[in-house]
Parts: sequence; C-alpha cells; structure tokens
Amino acid sequence: MTMKRPTRTIPAGRFKTACLALLDEVSATGETIVVTKRGRPVAQVVPVAAPRSLAGSIRRERNLIAPIDDAWEVER
Repeated sequence: MTMKRPTRTIPAGRFKTACLALLDEVSATGETIVVTKRGRPVAQVVPVAAPRSLAGSIRRERNLIAPIDDAWEVER
C-alpha cells in the first residue's frame, strides 16, 4: 500500500516570484502544488505525462508520386 503525500499549497504571491523554480520542482518530483489566494485554492500545478514516442509509428510506402497503372475516368 502506498501512502499519498499531502498536496503542497503555496500562496499566489510566492508562486509568482518562484514560478520557474517551482515548475522545475514539480517536473522533477512529480509533486502537485496548489496555488492559493487569500487561503482559497485557485490553481493546481501538476506534472504532465511524458510524450508518447512516435518511433515505429510511420511506415514506408511505395513511390507516392509515380503514375499508377489503373485506368480512371473523370465526370464532367
């Protein structure tokens, strides 16, 4: 059983002055921070999931600009 850490709260004024450092901290630790104004929660900073890799998702087709051998008709 894993124990969930209590969510950290920070006043908006302090968040404003330390924003970039706090964003780096959230990214590194995975910790969520709740930003408050006058003691009321107004925003939540959460880490984002790592982007999915696109490796192997593209397949190579034949020459896409070469003429095809199929006959076709155009309606006028």
